Amino acid sequence: MSVGAETILEVLELRKWFSVGGGVLSGAKSTLKAVDGVSFSINRGEILGLVGESGSGKTSVGRTILRLAEPTGGTIRFRGQDITHISRGALRSIRPKMQLVFQDPFASLNPRMTVGRIVGAPLMIHEPGLGRAERARRVGEMLQTVGLSPGHAERYPHEFSGGQRQRVGIARALMLAPEFLVADEPVSALDVSIQAQIINLLLDLRARLSLAILFISHDLAVVGHVCDRVAVMYLGRLVETAATAELFANPRHPYTEALFSAAPDPDPEIKRTRVILTGDIPSPINPPTGCVFRTRCRYALPACAEAVPPLRTVGPGHQSACIRDDLSLQPAI
Repeated sequence: MSVGAETILEVLELRKWFSVGGGVLSGAKSTLKAVDGVSFSINRGEILGLVGESGSGKTSVGRTILRLAEPTGGTIRFRGQDITHISRGALRSIRPKMQLVFQDPFASLNPRMTVGRIVGAPLMIHEPGLGRAERARRVGEMLQTVGLSPGHAERYPHEFSGGQRQRVGIARALMLAPEFLVADEPVSALDVSIQAQIINLLLDLRARLSLAILFISHDLAVVGHVCDRVAVMYLGRLVETAATAELFANPRHPYTEALFSAAPDPDPEIKRTRVILTGDIPSPINPPTGCVFRTRCRYALPACAEAVPPLRTVGPGHQSACIRDDLSLQPAI
């Protein structure tokens, strides 16, 4: 679909640092840089994929944008309004427009509450004057919107399958007509056969409601199908961003190439050279100097340790944080 020009979310140099240690035995405190200078924007009706290894900071980005975690620095603008440090009282009027779809469709639902109460909870909080009959009507309509029936409102989460529970979670997120969703690994806990149903539901909702979505995932096949653009994250930083088709066909950062080479391909005729990354992802408490990926990069040069490479334009709508323009990297497709 064509992406509208209206910017819903703008993130500038976002940082989320945690103070760790400082106990009786651990000595001085250290700083864990979970998110360190991340910038991007999302337009109305657009899905931006955020990918990277576990521990790269993807979830911290989503939680900080929603102000579920307080940002250490940078700027978050929602529909042009700076919400980085506004009070919780001021944030209350904005929260209905910014919602979260959780990874685990069972742990995120209260097992003691019926589906009707779970989905209707946002209405009770933000529209307390709404009558019981009207609330039940709106809950029933929302359950139908996500592919369930109004009769499911009387059941409990344990009576549903994983895919149905995720539909309940999506219904709750949509109850207040949000304009922006953070979908944090929304299908990773589901069977493969169910994943496609939830993905198609999100795509349908995006089209019908003009939702802007930050889609956090480690599954490149899902990201390639769902997202308009992709941002690649490593150790708290963005290392590459581009339109999905461009990124998959023409990666410009060695880490992106390594991610693509590790992803399984359903076509047995396609043979790709596997890029083996040596060692584990470094600690965000003590990241490498210069390029944070250089300690695992087979193309690294001594110059890579000298300064942190900024995201710079390497093509139309394509940015990469790599100093080497001479590389010819292996595409995903």
